[in-house]
Order: sequence, then structure tokens, then C-alpha cells
Amino acid sequence: MRDAMHSTDPTRDHWKERVTEFAGSEMFDRLFKEGMSLVEEAASYLDGPGRVDSRKLNRELALVYAAESMEVTTRLMQAASWLVVQRAVREKDMKVEEAGDEKYRLSKPGDPHPVDRSVMPAHLMTLVDRSRALYERVWRFDATLYSETPQPAENPVMKQIDRLRQAAEGGAFDPLSVWRR
Repeated sequence: MRDAMHSTDPTRDHWKERVTEFAGSEMFDRLFKEGMSLVEEAASYLDGPGRVDSRKLNRELALVYAAESMEVTTRLMQAASWLVVQRAVREKDMKVEEAGDEKYRLSKPGDPHPVDRSVMPAHLMTLVDRSRALYERVWRFDATLYSETPQPAENPVMKQIDRLRQAAEGGAFDPLSVWRR
């Protein structure tokens, strides 16, 4: 992967354009705000009400709580780090080639741990779900943006919409068109 990203072959440099475009997009801004907000929310809960919640659990469940809270923190820090790298690309504090280095990339999300959600604090479980969803979204962006495989030039959904538009403009959906001929 690393060799492809640092290749001099211009057909393999499309990822740079995708990364730069994404980093400057409104979609990135929303994702960045959502990610940082979730980091703050998780830190606030885990350092405050979460401590109280964990003390109410028996020893075994307290260990499960600790493991889950560490997973939440790790996922969120990895996602936040990736988002900060993209922002650095946008602000031109980092070259896009550097952002493509393996050390800034995300690994595929693992499977969730089996946890009896009914005995764990609801807020923690919500944070587990939300942090997992955020991480998976960021990971998909990472995999798509930094892929050396060219993205399809044609959007199949837009192709179908164009076909429907052409049919409509041709009178295909006009019930009176039969009498107008």
C-alpha cells in the first residue's frame, strides 16, 4: 500500500485529490464536529457520572465496564486523530502524501465484545454504540479516500435518475400523452 501511495505514476495519485477535496468539504466539517463532540461527551461521562455508575457494579461487571470504557476511549481517540490529520491537510499544516502514511491510517474495526447490555449502565452502552458507529464511518472514509484503486467515475444511482428524468421529459409519465399524438 505504501509503495502505491508514493509512486510517481500519475494514475495512482487520484487519492490525493479525493483526500484534499474531502478535507475541504462541508461533510468533513460536520464529521469533525460530531467526532469532537462525542469525544467531549464520553470524557465528561467517564470522568463524572460514569465513575459513580461503575462503583455500583459488582467486581466482575466493573471489569467489563472498565474494558468497555477503554474501548470507547481508544476508538474515539483513533477517530479523532484521523480527523485532526485531515484538518491538518486542509489547513496545509500537513502534506497529503504524509497523511497517506500507514501510521495515520485506521485499522478495520473489530467485532464487538459480547456484553449483557441489560446489566451495564445505559449511558455507557450508548457511548459504546455511538463510538463504534463513528469509528466505522471514519474507517470507511479512510479506506475509500486513501485507496489506490480508482473510484468509479459513474454513479449508478445518478445514472438511473438521469434515465428517469429522460423518460419523464419524453412524456413517459404523462397519462394524457396518448391523446396528444
